Amino acid sequence: MLRTPQIRFCETSDGVRIAYATTGHGPALIEVATWLNHLEFDWQSPVWRPRLLEMAKNYTMTRYDGRGCGLSDRSVEDLSFDANLRDLETVADAAGFERFVLLGCCQGSGLAIAYAARHPERVSSLVLYGAFARGRLKRDPSAQDFEEANLMLKLVELGWGRENPAFRQVYTTMFIPESTPEQFRWFTDLQRMSTSPENAVELIKGFEAMDVTDLLSKVSCPTLVLHARDDARVPFGEGRRIASSIVGAEFVPLESCNHILLQHQPAWKQFLAEIDRFVHGRGRDGVSAGKAFVELTEREREVLELIARGLDNAAIAGQLAIRPKTVRNHINAIFDKLAVPNRAQAIVRARDAGLGEPRRLG
Repeated sequence: MLRTPQIRFCETSDGVRIAYATTGHGPALIEVATWLNHLEFDWQSPVWRPRLLEMAKNYTMTRYDGRGCGLSDRSVEDLSFDANLRDLETVADAAGFERFVLLGCCQGSGLAIAYAARHPERVSSLVLYGAFARGRLKRDPSAQDFEEANLMLKLVELGWGRENPAFRQVYTTMFIPESTPEQFRWFTDLQRMSTSPENAVELIKGFEAMDVTDLLSKVSCPTLVLHARDDARVPFGEGRRIASSIVGAEFVPLESCNHILLQHQPAWKQFLAEIDRFVHGRGRDGVSAGKAFVELTEREREVLELIARGLDNAAIAGQLAIRPKTVRNHINAIFDKLAVPNRAQAIVRARDAGLGEPRRLG
């Protein structure tokens, strides 16, 4: 059973300690932090834990708590967009991935877009969900929009830290209207755990004033944009706007009114399946791993995956609960079918098609 990942810390250029953790197997993936996650409590939450478990099966996934949130330093003066972008840059270097999939959800999407535009050599592909390039106050706001934004900030200021969950339940209703009572309660409590009222207000202000529209044309990596059609938090049109502004981006509408997708929803399964198709279906040379190895049996593909991860025959036998002799037979069959003379070349072929562990720096 997958254990809660070990939490580590790295330090930004302005001296802020950022908590991060890596878990899972497969292509490297970094998920951009939001102000509503907590490295410790997310793994206990019925809202986040199911997705974390599923993604850890297919990705070597690094997550982190942004400044002012979770287990990262809480008493921080600079909570600006640029400061949060530095956090992402610091974590990406600390994780040690040479190249990685970058996942940005909600307010994390703007940071993901900025990072991908600034560091094209590091991002193999970009996945955005519930994304917006323009903050709420950059979308030609009306007087009513300003009034509503100020009202929501006042709700956070007055009610975020209270034991009474009434104020926070307003946010929960916007994020997960289609939730079970347990999910609703957990998400309401997580808001109080994730950050202080003061930090929440400053972070919300910063992201409502964000605008990375000019960076969209500079994103050069393959990009997948997913958005819930009836998302009450971020308008569907904002996701569509991003997809139409990034050259070659794919856009996938999801049938849900939740901003955060939950395990019991069909859209949750589609979300995971679309990411798997997008990431695992394209190798480094652009060839689909499935198409590249159609000549192999399912068991031979499993063996090739483990070879690509660097496991020896004994370790593969233990992993698949088969005899070492059977492993040797599978490997010989793989060599014949792929027309490669040795293990080293089989590993190269496998990794070019996206199998195996991610490469790391140094």
